[in-house]
Amino acid sequence: MGRPTLRQLLFYTLRFGFRLVPMPVSARDRLRQRFLARHADLVPDGPSGKAAGSSSYRALDHAGHRLLGHVSFSHASVPAPPPATMVAFYLPQFHPTPENDAWWGKGFTEWRNVTRALPQFEGHAQPRLPGDLGFYDLRLPDVMREQVAMAKAYAVGAFATYFYWFAGKTLLETPLRQWLDDPSIDFPITLCWANENWSRRWDGRANDVLIGQAHSADDDLAFIKYVAPYLQDPRYLRVGGKPMLMVYRPGLLPNAQATAARWRAWCRENGIGELHLVYVQSFDNVDPATIGFDAAAAFPPNNTSLAPITATHRLINPSYTGEILDWRQLAKHAMAAADPAYTLYPGINPGWDNEARRSGRGRTYVHATPRAFETWARHAVATARRRAPDAPLVFVNAWNEWAEGAVLEPDSRLGYAWLGAIRQSFQPRPAPKARPCAVIHVWYPELLEELVGTLRETGIAFRVVLTVPSEKEAAVRAEVARLSLDAELEVAPNRGRDILPFLRVGRRLLDEGEEIVLKLHTKRSAHRNDGADWRAELVGRLAAPTRAKTILEGLSSNLDIGVVAPEGHVQPLAFYWGANTGNVEFLCSLMGIPDPDVENDTFVAGSMFWCRLSALIPLLDAPLSEADFAPEAGQVDGTMAHAVERVVTLAAAHEAFRTVTAASLAGDPEPESAPYPYARRG
Repeated sequence: MGRPTLRQLLFYTLRFGFRLVPMPVSARDRLRQRFLARHADLVPDGPSGKAAGSSSYRALDHAGHRLLGHVSFSHASVPAPPPATMVAFYLPQFHPTPENDAWWGKGFTEWRNVTRALPQFEGHAQPRLPGDLGFYDLRLPDVMREQVAMAKAYAVGAFATYFYWFAGKTLLETPLRQWLDDPSIDFPITLCWANENWSRRWDGRANDVLIGQAHSADDDLAFIKYVAPYLQDPRYLRVGGKPMLMVYRPGLLPNAQATAARWRAWCRENGIGELHLVYVQSFDNVDPATIGFDAAAAFPPNNTSLAPITATHRLINPSYTGEILDWRQLAKHAMAAADPAYTLYPGINPGWDNEARRSGRGRTYVHATPRAFETWARHAVATARRRAPDAPLVFVNAWNEWAEGAVLEPDSRLGYAWLGAIRQSFQPRPAPKARPCAVIHVWYPELLEELVGTLRETGIAFRVVLTVPSEKEAAVRAEVARLSLDAELEVAPNRGRDILPFLRVGRRLLDEGEEIVLKLHTKRSAHRNDGADWRAELVGRLAAPTRAKTILEGLSSNLDIGVVAPEGHVQPLAFYWGANTGNVEFLCSLMGIPDPDVENDTFVAGSMFWCRLSALIPLLDAPLSEADFAPEAGQVDGTMAHAVERVVTLAAAHEAFRTVTAASLAGDPEPESAPYPYARRG
C-alpha cells in the first residue's frame, strides 16, 4: 500500500479521536451510524491487490463446477429436542414487485444481482449459483414448503424473516402472507423489522433513498397492530411462551425504549400478552435493557473490524476497489468473545461476499469452509446453552442472502455442505480410529500385488482404500479378488493422477474420524528408465516391515508430526519451481496460507508419505474441483497435481505440524546429500 491520501488521513484522525472521547455505548452507536449515513464518501478504500499473472488458474467454461467437498441431499437423524434452536435469517426478495420494477427494471428480483457478479481476483467464487432449489420465485407457495422441508431435514429450527414496513406500506410481504394464510407450512418464523431506509446502495444509508422510514409514536402503534396476526399465529417463534419480535437497527428509532414500551402495552391490552424483544447487533452494541429490549442477537460479519488481506491476492479486475477479508478470523473473533452482562444470542455465518450488489467494490470473506463452519456452530450451540439455558437460540446469517454470499441453501459448488454442517454440529464428533489407513492409487493393476504384499508384511491391520481410474476398474476388481484383499474401491475418471483421488478420499476419511494415512501408488513413471527403482525406494523407506510399526508409533505418540517423508526424497522447492510457480501460488491463496519461501521450503517428491489428515485440512478443504486438474496428456510437470504435491508440507506447517523423515523416526542415518536422481531440476 502506498502513501496515505488526505481522505485516509482525515478519516483515521476522526476515528482515532472518536474512540478517545468517553460516551455511553448507545451514544457512540448513534453518532457512528449518523456519520456513516451522511459521509460514507470519507471512508477510504482498502489496500489494493496484486496484479494477476498472464495465466488463469480457474476453469473458464462455467462457474458451476462441483467442488470436491460437494454434498448431496441425505437423510439423517436430528436430535429431538435439539440442543439449541438454529434461527436462520430469511430474505423474501426473490419475487418481482411493482416497486422493484420501477426502481430496478421490470421483472427484477435478487437473482438479477446474483447472476451478474463476476470474479474480481484469482479464486473469487463468483457468480454464486443455486443448487437444488434453482432460481425460485417466492410467489409460489411450494417454494417455501420445499425450503421448510429442507430446513427441518437439516436441523434449522426457524426463520427470522425480514419484514419491510415504511410508515404503513409494506414491501416483499407476499411470501410471509402465504405462510400466514397456509397452516400447512408448519414451521416457526419470527419477524425482523428491517427499519432502515431502502437505498440504491443496499446498505440503508442516506445516499439515494428509494423509500424512507418515518419513525414516530403513531407509526409504532400502526406497526404493532399490523403485525399482530403474525404474533398470534400458533406457529410463530416464542421464547418462554412470548412471541419474539426483532428490530434490525434500534439505533435508528427516535427513542427505542419508548417504542418498546408502546409495543408491550398494546400487546397486553389486545390479547397477545408479553413480547420477547430482540435487537440485531448489526450496527448497535448496547445492553438491550437500556432500550427496553430483552436480548440481542449477534450478526456476523457486521459489527466486526478485521484487517483486509486484499494486498495478498492477485486481481483479475485491475480496477477493483473492494475488500478481501479472512473469514477464519471472523469465526475466531466470535468464538473468543466473552459473555456480556446481558442476554446475547450467538450468531454464526457461513460466508459473506456482496460483490453481486457492489460490482467491483464488494466485501468478500475468503477461506470459509463447511468444516470450520461446523466447528463454529458447535461452539455457538454450547454458548447459547450457557447464556440462555431455558431457550438456547443460535442465529445464522443467513438462509438465502444470495447476493451477499451468506447462504445455507444448497448451491452448485458445494451442494448441501453448509446445511450438513448445521446438522452435524448437533451430533457427537466421530471417535478417532486407532488403526491407520492405506490409500493406494492403482493405475497399474499388475503392481498391486507388490504393494499389498508389503503392507501384509508390516503386520499392521490397515484399512485399505484403493483409488481406481474408471478404465482400470474391472482389472483392479479382478486383482483384488485374486489377492483376497479386503479393500474399498473409489472409482473415478482418470484425472489428476494419484493426487485428485487422494484429495477426494482424504476428505471422506477425515469426516469418518480417520487420522493416520499411508499414501502409496503404483508408480512406474513410464517416461523414465528408473521408474521401478523410484517406486521401490519410496515404498521401502515408508513401509518396510522393520520400519512401518516404528513410523506408526512415532506418529501416534508425537501429535505435532503431520507428514512423514521417505528420506532422500525431501527436495527444495527451488529445484523444481519454474513450471509450478503460478499453480502453487494459486493453491496457497485458495488454502489461505502464505506464498512459499522458495529458497528454503521443501516438498516430498514422488507423492508417497505418511500423514496425519488433520494436518492437511487447508489442502483437503481447499475449494478445488475436478475441472481445476487438466485432462491427462502425459505431462511431466506444471499441472495442478504437481502443484498439490508441492504444498502438502506447506499446509501441514501452516497448521503447526512438523514434517520429518522416516529415517529420523526409525533411528536410521539420513542419506548423504546428492543430486536427486529421479527428476531434473527446472
